[in-house]
Amino acid sequence: MANGLDDVVAAETVLSDVDGLGGRLTIRGYSLPELAGRWNYPQVVRLLLDGFFYDLPGDAELAARLGQARVEVFDRLLSCLPLLAPLDVYSAMRAGMALLPDGETLTDALGLIAAPAVLTPALLRLRRGEQPVAPDGRADHAADMLSMLDGSVPTPALARALDTYLVTVCDHGLNASTFATRIVASTQAGLTSSVLAGLGALKGPLHGGAPGPVIEMLDAIQAHGDAAGWLRGEIARGERIMGFGHRIYRVRDPRADVLKAVVRQLGGEGETGRRLAFAETVEQTALHVLRIAKPQRSLQTNVEFYTALVLEAAGFPSQAFSNVFAAGRVAGWVAHAREQQTTGRLIRPLSRYVGPMPDLVA
Repeated sequence: MANGLDDVVAAETVLSDVDGLGGRLTIRGYSLPELAGRWNYPQVVRLLLDGFFYDLPGDAELAARLGQARVEVFDRLLSCLPLLAPLDVYSAMRAGMALLPDGETLTDALGLIAAPAVLTPALLRLRRGEQPVAPDGRADHAADMLSMLDGSVPTPALARALDTYLVTVCDHGLNASTFATRIVASTQAGLTSSVLAGLGALKGPLHGGAPGPVIEMLDAIQAHGDAAGWLRGEIARGERIMGFGHRIYRVRDPRADVLKAVVRQLGGEGETGRRLAFAETVEQTALHVLRIAKPQRSLQTNVEFYTALVLEAAGFPSQAFSNVFAAGRVAGWVAHAREQQTTGRLIRPLSRYVGPMPDLVA
């Protein structure tokens, strides 16, 4: 029996491959370093969706249609947002996305991809007593997300940093949220139903819910003043060290290096640079402490550690980090849903019953 379905192949896909031993991520034939910082997010959206929609346009038109989708999502859901804003920001975003049509068209797909980028800034603004900022359908996707967050045009460097982050997390093999998405898609449910399953799985702290606690950890270590002592104390209490270890990677997560470079480009001599220097010290201390405390396990830096610094620098509060993760990953979910619907069958594994049996009467 495979607990947690370890090493069980549940799907064939053209979308991405995670090499856990080599520390490599391949997305539709491209290595992550070939995409991150070189392709923008709409280009990667088109790459992921290629072959799954008969009317998929070229890069420029797809970017324009994604911009129009942001405008349409905002107009459609604006009146509902005050009712959703009292919820935690992730639950509110998920509830807003549940109001989108549950169709199968490219328009439906682009609406779902646009929705987290629109809903997250709008909900954050409402929660701090400000009015939502309407999207600019002509702007670049990541830049528009930042403009909707603080009401001003972001610097090119900041927009490029967020764009690189969205590309970096766009797809990652058959992780929990992608598998949940494919299970629902295998029933021939619509794209919204499938994506909502992914959103539910991503909320958990063992999946997309971990970058926020990385910030809390860094703040706690800074206040404590002794990184090694704080980390050893957490391990002694049986707590997880956030930002380290991965279910698949037995070496350093390649996405961590991409995002560390993004933070370094943003850093300079300002607060982001000081934050990076401190995080690097904590990272090296944590790796040393973990090697000693858990020598039987390979616990390396994962994507969450530097995700926290990128999103903090971009101005997102830690409680919204999973929202931004979803804003990047939703393109992968949509692509996996379409792949499952067009090439797969109903996912229906077996379980082994280990409970009590009824008494059999002779």
